[in-house]
Amino acid sequence: MPKSRADTLYRCSDCGAKSHKWVGQCAGCGAWNTLSLATGSGSFPTDLPGGKPPTRLADVVTAEYERYQTGLTELDRVLGGGIVPGSVVLLGGEPGIGKSTLALQALGRLSEEHETLYVSAEESLEQLALRYQRLGLGSQELTALCDGQLEQLIAELDKKQYSVLVIDSIQTLRTEGLESSPGSVGQVRECADRLVLEAKRRGIAIILIGHVTKEGALAGPKTLEHLVDTVLYFEGDTTSRFRLVRAWKNRFGSVNEVGVFAMAASGLKAVRNPSAIFLSGAEIDSPGTAIFASQEGSRPMLVEVQALVDQSSLGNPRRLSVGYETHRLNMLLAILHRHAGINLLDQDVFVNIAGGLRVLETGADLAVAAALISSFSNKPIDRSTIFFGELGLSGEVRPVPRGEERVAESAKLGFSKLVVPAANKLDSRSVTDGLAVLALRSAAELNSVVLEARSQR
Repeated sequence: MPKSRADTLYRCSDCGAKSHKWVGQCAGCGAWNTLSLATGSGSFPTDLPGGKPPTRLADVVTAEYERYQTGLTELDRVLGGGIVPGSVVLLGGEPGIGKSTLALQALGRLSEEHETLYVSAEESLEQLALRYQRLGLGSQELTALCDGQLEQLIAELDKKQYSVLVIDSIQTLRTEGLESSPGSVGQVRECADRLVLEAKRRGIAIILIGHVTKEGALAGPKTLEHLVDTVLYFEGDTTSRFRLVRAWKNRFGSVNEVGVFAMAASGLKAVRNPSAIFLSGAEIDSPGTAIFASQEGSRPMLVEVQALVDQSSLGNPRRLSVGYETHRLNMLLAILHRHAGINLLDQDVFVNIAGGLRVLETGADLAVAAALISSFSNKPIDRSTIFFGELGLSGEVRPVPRGEERVAESAKLGFSKLVVPAANKLDSRSVTDGLAVLALRSAAELNSVVLEARSQR
């Protein structure tokens, strides 16, 4: 009996979108001539067997699990203490940033105590062996599989019980169930979905390496981030020796944790004191520089904010920021104009966060505004001064969380002056002992503070 028109189903080979009639352009991804007749019926079956009944969460017995320690302290910090068995970690970043190096280093140390497998469809065994030797990994038990076929990988998992698996990369994996080429939206989503199911069923911790597109987004469907348990992104300039790994999603730990690494000839090395690399250490004070006490996850870090304000020769003055959101910079310029009497409408404004760090929190407003005022007035700020605080649209200085931790980090590195929001209560003498604390309530007060904060050297 032929299928009726309602039972006919077409599927896009690129994104997997479905349609009950053939069309030239897919409505899901916009690709042309990618719809083909799918096998099976498009209607829901009515003879499904009964599944598991709902269960009260209070009756569920949870087992204690032990995280796998990678031996890389900064990576373990970002993961929340190590890799959880049965979890799926997505590691994204630009080409050449160090994703494969970090994964191979972590797997090399994990292989000393656990069964591990490195799956690569981008490199040959000889290339992996050369990297293995260059990194100086001492483990003799690290195994690799250079095959991009998902079915072959599942067959290998059936032969041996592995604890940790690395896929390098998810864009090169392919399944026979789809006719599209590796890297297409349909292939990436189907392979990732199958790997997540295998991880939960077998209790295998899987690290998926993903590439980043020219637009800065993770290649493949956005739903890939919803499938996995943890999403880590590499940040930093590929020309710099420093790399940052930030957690954007973590079901087993806190988000926005940052791990700092230094790229060396023998691989990535953990940086014990990140504040030191984000401060230039210049011996002289210069206009347009302010030190900001940031809070990245559970770790306080000191960051140098640089600003340059110069007379513009263009009809529309330039606004450029690196490591700081441009829209927020425009908002700060309006606040300074309205509430502090500083007119930068005809000035070119450039802001840079030293060290390649991206500042995402609003607590950097006070430091950025201070650097702008310093550059505009050509008056340097004493380098022993630390800033943190948020500026509101009405010109008020708003408090930020974990003020005492920021102050403690500043005191540990030898800073003696603090410019903070008045609402940040720093009552503990053990924190503020020996520090000069100046509490601000409005942006107008910041103007006078910067102009009076001359270097004493």
